[in-house]
Amino acid sequence: MRSTQQFSITLPHEMADAVRAKVASGQYATESEVIRDGLRVLLARDSAVEKWLREDVAAAYDALEADPTRTVSVDEIRAHLAALHASSNEP
Repeated sequence: MRSTQQFSITLPHEMADAVRAKVASGQYATESEVIRDGLRVLLARDSAVEKWLREDVAAAYDALEADPTRTVSVDEIRAHLAALHASSNEP
């Protein structure tokens, strides 16, 4: 049984040219290898974002839920940014 599946895809001309250029340069042996590598990178990025959401964002949310006094209001953030901007424009 095959471990691969054939697809027929349609790409914008610019992307198709980029795929062909990768093969022509010798970076990849086939167009399929270019697409597979691109999908690997996409899946790795998705996995990294999911990990960040689960570990960092969820932990920060839980910490703020446990201690709401740690929050900063939008007005406080705006005032802080305005002060930073003003100090960076001083002679």
